[in-house]
Amino acid sequence: MDAVEIQSVTKTFGDLTAVDDLTLTVPEGSVYGFIGPNGSGKTTTMRMIVNIFYPDRGTIRVFGTESHGTSSAHIGYLPEERGLYRKMKVRELLEFYGELRGGRKVTAEVDGWLRKFDLFQWGDQKLETLSKGMSQKIQFIAAVVPSPKLLILDEPFSGLDPVSADLLRDAILELRHRGATIILSTHDMHVAESMCDRIFMIFRGKKVLDGTLESIQGQYGSDTIRVSSNGDAAALNGLPGVERVRDLGQVQELRMAQGCDPQEVLRALVGRARVSSFSIAKPSLHEIFVRIAGPAAEEVAVA
Repeated sequence: MDAVEIQSVTKTFGDLTAVDDLTLTVPEGSVYGFIGPNGSGKTTTMRMIVNIFYPDRGTIRVFGTESHGTSSAHIGYLPEERGLYRKMKVRELLEFYGELRGGRKVTAEVDGWLRKFDLFQWGDQKLETLSKGMSQKIQFIAAVVPSPKLLILDEPFSGLDPVSADLLRDAILELRHRGATIILSTHDMHVAESMCDRIFMIFRGKKVLDGTLESIQGQYGSDTIRVSSNGDAAALNGLPGVERVRDLGQVQELRMAQGCDPQEVLRALVGRARVSSFSIAKPSLHEIFVRIAGPAAEEVAVA
């Protein structure tokens, strides 16, 4: 069974079409990444899955049932806009959320999650005494304490330090190994590449990518050269068959035009600089994102 089935869904706000005829399936037990520019429709889609918004047209099913009939205990949601009852104590807030949504005592689960995130000693402190990162971890715990079958995370790593981000990443993957389905939105393409079984990109309300990283990269072919040399990025301008140069500091990425011979590029480059590495690769997810939604794509759309 698919965890989520979205069929021909459209959602408008006045004259704005936030989601436009979207069809999407999220396989059960997967980590499914939502990517796209700000305002593209990611959060609106997530909010429709959890019944904060309802579609104008189309249907959404969660575990085979139309989403408005799905028990909230089966769905955990971490919104992008963080918000907690700051005057409450950490443990009492988590037990309140867990019992409200799960309909049972969750004291053992709360203590286990607090220990996992090294927050057990803060259990009797008020939320207002916690740092922003600690509060974010508490809100994540609130979403997962009832052991939801479907967990929806909107920018879960935003603002976290590397240690906290690793803890959260490990927790998400552990939940997946237990059988939960995870939907997460992110602007970090490395997170999407490394964590997600499948990746969905929405742009201006429409689906533009959907599949595994390998299948998405396969649509673009091996049209990227990664090179490192003792010259600066300016030495790479005007190389035969190269459409674009992206300077990453120690490495540069060259996008080849159709029919470009990489050996010709290498011969021309050797005449300009000392080359220490040269490889042909598929474009990264970051590069694909920029091709679809970056300034060059916008110029083409306007033209």
